[in-house]
Amino acid sequence: MKSASSTMSYLELLKLVAPETIVVMTALAVLAIGLATSRARSSATIPFNASQDARDKPVAARLPFAVAVLGLAIATCAVLMLPNHIALFGGMLVITPLTSLFKIISLALAFFTVLISTSEKARRDAGEYLALVLFATVGLLLLVGSEELLMIFIGLELLGLSLYVMTAFDKTDVRSAEAGLKYFLFGSTSSAFTLFGISLIYGMSGTTSLAAISEKLATATVQPLLAVGIVMTLIGFAFKIAAAPFHLWAPDAYQAAPVPSAAFIASGSKVASFVVLGKIVLVGFAPVHGSAAWHAMAAGWSPVLAALAALSILVGNIVALGQRNVRRLLAYSAVAHTGYTLIGIIAGNRDGFSAALFYTTIYAITLVGAFGIVALVRRETGGDDIANFSGLFLRSPLLTGCMSIFLLSLAGIPPLAGFFGKFYLFSAALRAGGSYGLLWLVAVALFGSFISLYYYLMVLKAIFVDEPLLRAALEVDVVAPDLLVRTAIALLATAVLLLGLAPAILTTPILAAL
Repeated sequence: MKSASSTMSYLELLKLVAPETIVVMTALAVLAIGLATSRARSSATIPFNASQDARDKPVAARLPFAVAVLGLAIATCAVLMLPNHIALFGGMLVITPLTSLFKIISLALAFFTVLISTSEKARRDAGEYLALVLFATVGLLLLVGSEELLMIFIGLELLGLSLYVMTAFDKTDVRSAEAGLKYFLFGSTSSAFTLFGISLIYGMSGTTSLAAISEKLATATVQPLLAVGIVMTLIGFAFKIAAAPFHLWAPDAYQAAPVPSAAFIASGSKVASFVVLGKIVLVGFAPVHGSAAWHAMAAGWSPVLAALAALSILVGNIVALGQRNVRRLLAYSAVAHTGYTLIGIIAGNRDGFSAALFYTTIYAITLVGAFGIVALVRRETGGDDIANFSGLFLRSPLLTGCMSIFLLSLAGIPPLAGFFGKFYLFSAALRAGGSYGLLWLVAVALFGSFISLYYYLMVLKAIFVDEPLLRAALEVDVVAPDLLVRTAIALLATAVLLLGLAPAILTTPILAAL
């Protein structure tokens, strides 16, 4: 891998960080446009006979969305133009096929989040909201493209601060402010754990570069303080990925935040967090892997993550059974899926990590689509409980088909992407080590998957079987015509179906990058 040169000019460096720079400039442009359009709208007069959609979304109000989408598309092209292998400043900026691939995935998730945001009734502060989404995306790019603990922490904080404000952004709902405060308090605690763990690791190893930490651990015995630092770092990331018992912020954040915010928390932040967690434990902490095998348990990070995975699967699936709000149900489902994804990292090999990356990617795609449908239903029915989905089949066949694909994929039903993702994870875990040592964890995951069928089918039962809350609603479509959002949801559903039928589309690039 090519290292940084002392003669590198600022222009050359700017070319290497072009995607991040473009997204930052887009965020600033969206802020300026949002301010200008809000002033123009406040002084403009909308004709009395204008359609409701025109009243909700004047042309000027759509301009920030168009600029945000264009900026993300240009940033994606910039990623494609990056060199294949280069490392700068001790791993602070690393460009590899893997980082480029997941930068594109992060930008794509932000792209669809922006499209889903257009389903919300127009606000005067749409520019500010989109700027927060873009700044959070910069945090994702920094996370994915670094192998140095301090830069990773900076990326986590930029992402976290943006998500806290995005969660509390709905000033008309007091629950949104409460959820944002809870998320902020839990996030601050996790940051404290992470930073304290990093400081202990630096104090014992003398470096914050993951590659150098690995070399240090391979040639020295693990001191108690170093072990404490590793455990505290893992606990900090357990908060970020909502692994039980560090998941208590997730249900409130998913339920009370604006729907696009919840979609981005469930998708983009999860993908980047798992990429970084995998690099930290499989690169930096590789010499202290330990063993989570039932017949050969050994101290290390592996048994710690195995305990978190098993608890997440059981707690997430069991508590989800009693939920009647779809967003809260998806939150506890997310806790369970965190447990499934951790299984691939625990396997500790190339196949296991690639399975974890594949699974977290398809899960993110599925959640963005599911939250897009929740946003449309909430907009027209005034709520997002399971009862609000009653009779959706009679009112919107397109959304019904897409929601069925998303829920059945989450449940792991073939031939959808969720089925192959779980099969890939479980087979990689069984092949790891010897004598099927992780069989106990796979058994827990299979049991959790069986439980999850019930609560996913509860939502489908409401959609296909239950009578609508208002029979008069049968006379009109449940969703006002919004071709852009529907197209985005249909594309996401198609991606879930296609990745189930031809998973090599994504697994091959991941394996090649690894």
